[in-house]
Amino acid sequence: MSRGHPHYKGAEVSCWVKYVLFAFNIIFWLLGAAFLAIGLWAWAEKGVLSNLSAISDLGGFDPVWLFIVVGAVMFVLGFAGCIGALRENTVLLKFFSVFLGLIFFLELTAGILAFVFKDWIKDQLNFFINNNVKAYRDDIDLQNLIDFAQNYWSCCGAHGPNDWNLNIYFNCTDNNPSRERCGVPFSCCVKDPAEDVINTQCGYDVRVKEQRYINTKGCVGQFEKWLQDNLIVVAGIFVAVALLQIFGICLAQNLVSDVRAVKASW
Repeated sequence: MSRGHPHYKGAEVSCWVKYVLFAFNIIFWLLGAAFLAIGLWAWAEKGVLSNLSAISDLGGFDPVWLFIVVGAVMFVLGFAGCIGALRENTVLLKFFSVFLGLIFFLELTAGILAFVFKDWIKDQLNFFINNNVKAYRDDIDLQNLIDFAQNYWSCCGAHGPNDWNLNIYFNCTDNNPSRERCGVPFSCCVKDPAEDVINTQCGYDVRVKEQRYINTKGCVGQFEKWLQDNLIVVAGIFVAVALLQIFGICLAQNLVSDVRAVKASW
């Protein structure tokens, strides 16, 4: 009678599934940790970590939230999938599958609702942009995000330059002492190919002068046009993300089945 290690016939854990799932998740785990680190560093630089009440003081959207939330989700998912695969832990693998499946379901629901309620989404986007226009000078990260969007889509405000009347520094009221009164941010200006250095004062007083030096189209319309022009690319990205999620769920469920089968054969 053999005194070596016992041999189990039939059921076994697939090494291919196990280590592909491990590699798949360790990348997400590290990326999630990097996103979280960037978000926490940004908050530390702005003094938010030493004064947590500052999180709710900002009137607009703090872009750092994207790094914090996305990083936290990726970190938790990556940890569960990575350790679950490496240790063949069915509890972590089930958590990974359910959590990833829930995210997939929410994305699918959001996509369907966005298609069905286009006008409502457009109104919410308009409200979101105008709300952040008001808070433009309140947070440097929000300011950079708005400048990037206006520069990238060659737009100004939600529906046009006059939306900047909502901001206390740019409005045209008589009692506004700001030098930026009746102006717009430099990101609204039409690019001059001859200029090597960005003129950050190009938007001064432009709304009481000729507006041919600034972009007059709103960002809502320009974003909608960009989506239509790049529909195939955007749809391709969403499909690729969805397939990756389904692939991850299938791998995890396959590994859970293998582990159960091995335990049943003991």
